[in-house]
Amino acid sequence: MNAESVTETAAARYSVAGDEFLFVELSESMTLEAFFRSISITGRLRERALPGVLEICPANASYQVRIDPQQISVSQLQAELEDIDAEVSSQSVQRLTTRVVEVPVLYNDPWTHETLMRFRDRHQDPSGTDLEYAARINGYADVEAFIDAHSGSPWFVSMVGFVAGLPFMYQMVPRERQIQVPKYLRPRTDTPKQTVGYGGCFSCIYSVRGAGGYQMFGVTPMPIYDPTGNMPHIDDSMIYFRPGDIVKHRPITREEYDTLQAAAEAGEFKPRTAEFVFDLDDFTADPDSVANRVKEVLNEH
Repeated sequence: MNAESVTETAAARYSVAGDEFLFVELSESMTLEAFFRSISITGRLRERALPGVLEICPANASYQVRIDPQQISVSQLQAELEDIDAEVSSQSVQRLTTRVVEVPVLYNDPWTHETLMRFRDRHQDPSGTDLEYAARINGYADVEAFIDAHSGSPWFVSMVGFVAGLPFMYQMVPRERQIQVPKYLRPRTDTPKQTVGYGGCFSCIYSVRGAGGYQMFGVTPMPIYDPTGNMPHIDDSMIYFRPGDIVKHRPITREEYDTLQAAAEAGEFKPRTAEFVFDLDDFTADPDSVANRVKEVLNEH
C-alpha cells in the first residue's frame, strides 16, 4: 500500500508516552483528510527505516511510534516526523494505492441475536433488536433498508486494534449520510467471534469472542485473525486487515454462510480482493462514483 501525498494544515500535537513511545495527534475529529495524513506520514517513516524505530501504529486521526531510546531519542524522532509532515503537506496529490476486500456478512444472524437479547437490559431500546434500533434512529424505513445502506457503501479500515486484528472502519460517504449509532449503555460481557459491530461512526469486526459495547448487526464467516497459522490468506502477523484497506460488505444467506464457514474451518477460505487506487480529490468531488468504482473492480476479479 502506498500513499502518494496529502495536504493538511492543522498543527500536529506531539506527546511523549513513557520512555519508548511518541504519540502524535493530527486532528481532534475523524476525517478522511486526517486519516490520509496519518497513513502518509507513517508510510514514509517506515520507508526511512530509521535505526531504533521499533513499531509504527497509524490510527484514525493520529499515530504512535515505539522506539529504542538507546538508538534514537524522542527529540530526534520528532524532528524526523516534522520533516516528513512538512514534505507530505507540501504536495497536492492525495492518492492511496490499496486493496478492496469483500466481506460476506450474514445480517440478523441467530448468534448475535441470542447474545443481544441476553444483554437487553444494557441497551437503549430493550424492546427491539440492535438492527431495529439503528434503522430507526438513522431514519430508515425498516431493517432491510438499513442493511442496504450498511452494505451498499465502501468502508476504509482506519486502524486495527482494541484486540488483536479488530478493524475499525470509516464509512466512505459524505458526512451527512454517515450512519451514527451509540454504543450500548453498559458493555456486554460476551460478543460472538467475527460479529459485525457498530459504535459512533465506526463499523468493526470483532476478531475474537469477548466483551464489547458496539451494536451487533451480523457475523462474517471470513477469518480475520489467525494465531494458529492455519489460514493461508493471513500472513505471519496473524492479522488480515491493514489500515488503508477498503472493505465492501456483501449480505449473504444462511446457506452461503454455512458453505463459507465450512471452507474457513478447512483452511480453504479465499477472500475476494482487488487492487484499487483511491484519490481523495475524486472522492470529494463525486463520492458515489468512487463507491461504484469500488464495486466494479471487485466484479472484474
